[in-house]
Amino acid sequence: MFEPRRIAIIKPSALGDIVHALPVLTALREKFPNSRISWVVNRGFEPLLIGHPHLDATIAFDRAAFRRVSSALKYSFEVMNTLRRQRFDLVIDLQGLLRSGLLCAATGSPVRIGFANAREGADRFYTHRIEVLDADSLHAVDRYWRIVESLGYRGKMKFVLPVSEEESEKVHQELKLLPRPWIAVAAGAKWTTKQWLPEHFKSLLKQAQDAFGGTVILIGSADDRMRSAEIYSQLAGSKKDWTGETTLPRLVALLSIVDVMVANDTGPLHLAVALGRPCIAPYTCTKTARHGPYPFNPKSIGIESTVACAGSYYKSCPNGMICMSELTPGKLWPSLARALDS
Repeated sequence: MFEPRRIAIIKPSALGDIVHALPVLTALREKFPNSRISWVVNRGFEPLLIGHPHLDATIAFDRAAFRRVSSALKYSFEVMNTLRRQRFDLVIDLQGLLRSGLLCAATGSPVRIGFANAREGADRFYTHRIEVLDADSLHAVDRYWRIVESLGYRGKMKFVLPVSEEESEKVHQELKLLPRPWIAVAAGAKWTTKQWLPEHFKSLLKQAQDAFGGTVILIGSADDRMRSAEIYSQLAGSKKDWTGETTLPRLVALLSIVDVMVANDTGPLHLAVALGRPCIAPYTCTKTARHGPYPFNPKSIGIESTVACAGSYYKSCPNGMICMSELTPGKLWPSLARALDS
């Protein structure tokens, strides 16, 4: 039976995708308890994985360095040499793009596994290709899971995230005097087509506070500050704006204790789902079947637009963003009310 000594998972980004891949890590630890497991990750996301009980090491790289002509070649050689020195005997590429395929090849591992339908020709760097014929209709979590199934793992899928006790205590001290329920809100997203309208968030949150009271806690990256500020200024109830101010460990600690999460299809949403929080999310250009809140928690739900082009995965919209006016706060309210009532 194949017993690898050193395993590498290649899944550099993005935040939500890394969260979706976490069950693979735990399954590998259970399947190969004596192996040393490392995760190749973009440096910005490394703090999410540090301290994970099933991970021995992270190998972080600076994605921006690959974009600088003056340093790209030298830095690429440094990263590849670092990978080769690890002497991995099993490498799993969950990213499936040219760059991750090259990283996979650079390890020199005798067993390199990836998806047969990987993009940009990444599959040419694998020794073993996993066919996923229903990939277009399968949730990302379940697609990644096909890899561990191909290795003979038959255990239960588990999401495990390290939560810092120190950060949890700091978050609790800042929130303990604020009325509950604590409602975390992530109003931003990298794609414009995923960004539900600020006025929709304002209307939904006002209705929630009128009915249940509580505190709205706005979060997100620094790029989301203007959207959060617009929502924050229109709320009369208890509120806090931490947009652009939380590290990843602080964000995990916060989301582990909030009562409900309202967010677009973005990284913080999937973090909250993995932490077992009830989550309500508007879905405009992506599909809940593929990228919705993973359905192990029945209180987490994505509500999809019903316009003809919904779920098109357009990063820019040729149809005037008609989904934004169609997917109204009223369509999310029954689900949010049920979550808050519980």
